[in-house]
Amino acid sequence: MKVLVLGGTWFLGRAVAVEALSRGWGVSLFNRGRSGDAPEGVQQIRGDRTVAGDLTELARHGPWDAVIDTSASELAPRSVLAGATALAAVAGRYVYVSTVNAYRGWPDEPLTESSEVLDGPPDADIDYGRLPDGWDGPDWYYGRQKAGAERASVAAFGATRVAILRPGVILGPGEYIGRLPWWLRRADRGGPILAPGPPGKSIQPVDVRDVADFALRQATASGGGSYNVTAPIGRETMGGFLEACLQATGSDGRLVWAPDDFLSERGIRQWTELPLWRTHPGVWRIDSARAQAAGLTCRPLSQTVHDTWKWLRDGGNPVAHPRWAEHGLPADKEAGLLSQLST
Repeated sequence: MKVLVLGGTWFLGRAVAVEALSRGWGVSLFNRGRSGDAPEGVQQIRGDRTVAGDLTELARHGPWDAVIDTSASELAPRSVLAGATALAAVAGRYVYVSTVNAYRGWPDEPLTESSEVLDGPPDADIDYGRLPDGWDGPDWYYGRQKAGAERASVAAFGATRVAILRPGVILGPGEYIGRLPWWLRRADRGGPILAPGPPGKSIQPVDVRDVADFALRQATASGGGSYNVTAPIGRETMGGFLEACLQATGSDGRLVWAPDDFLSERGIRQWTELPLWRTHPGVWRIDSARAQAAGLTCRPLSQTVHDTWKWLRDGGNPVAHPRWAEHGLPADKEAGLLSQLST
């Protein structure tokens, strides 16, 4: 089996490459060489996905049984279309890693694969869907871009040769966003820890290695389709997640639970200041039964937590990314909120 990974040097792309190598597959990576080092044993092809000549040169290195696209998060649909078109004659399948943001109803409604996907043409440029000045409605820009990129992959390869993966939150060793690393470091610091309630609320993060495994399964599958790639609804909770952070770090910290309305009334930014906390009713109601039936297996979230802490303690250094700075609550702000809870 020969696969081409678009990306392949950090987080999901690297996990895909490492897992494919462990199976004895031939692995080629295509990237600019600016973020992280390629795993040993791959064929490294340098190039820029937005440069036509680089795509033409890439195609000359084929053929491949499948392309796994993990690096299109900031590309316009038309760039995904150009790349997929260049590869359609030299690859059997295309596995495109999208996001649940592509659904019109996320994060306000429960979702299945039959839920409505946002508009977004396959040849859209990077400005498609940007919000006009004064807009106070939902921000669908990113979702429209990803929906257009999904359509671009299908336009180039055909529906029966494309698998679309829509993860929610991906955690695990190598994470560059900073959600789980922030919680682990906060747990390690100990003391009273502001925890966003309720503790029994279901959450659905998925381990990066499980997404990689499922992407490789789809690389060898037949037929096309889309799959929500999340942990099962109701299996994991915010309380269990934070307790796992305390256990992994050996912390003597104490969780102090704050109700949703307490945090919302004080303007705490959902999703970032307290990572993974969000009050929207559909954010953790994503049905992934179809993916599970197709072979998705999700390890316990506690294992992801422990393995990520080990990676950090062993010197793990995520690729620098601006989103890292967005996550976490400053210590003085947390102390002030904890003081209010105790009065």
